[in-house]
Amino acid sequence: MTRAGIELVRAERRRRWMRSEKERLMAASFEPGVSASEVAREAGVHVSQLFRWRKLLCERVVSPAPVPALVPVAVVPPSPSTSADTGPKPARPRRSGGHIEISLGGGRRVRVGSDVDAAALRRVLDALEGR
Repeated sequence: MTRAGIELVRAERRRRWMRSEKERLMAASFEPGVSASEVAREAGVHVSQLFRWRKLLCERVVSPAPVPALVPVAVVPPSPSTSADTGPKPARPRRSGGHIEISLGGGRRVRVGSDVDAAALRRVLDALEGR
């Protein structure tokens, strides 16, 4: 009976890629007419690793959706000077929810009741802001 030989296989350490090397490989893979598989094979990296680097690069380049800016709000009592007529005001039925007045600047204001449809209000504000 012969004894089987023992083969020692050393696991290779992970290669650490410098940022400049990654950028060079990604740039080469984006060249027209060049296959990403060929670029990866020549560099000795699996093509999936190259695509992962490309994906991470694209995620960094694409900026996140802008966060809506907060605007200052002031709650003020209605002044009599805002009314055009100076005569007695007719009695209006009271709403239980009140209203919201949005000052857009340039003398533009939007006044809505508490029962306004949010989607309709968004369309109006977008149109007024020129979006």
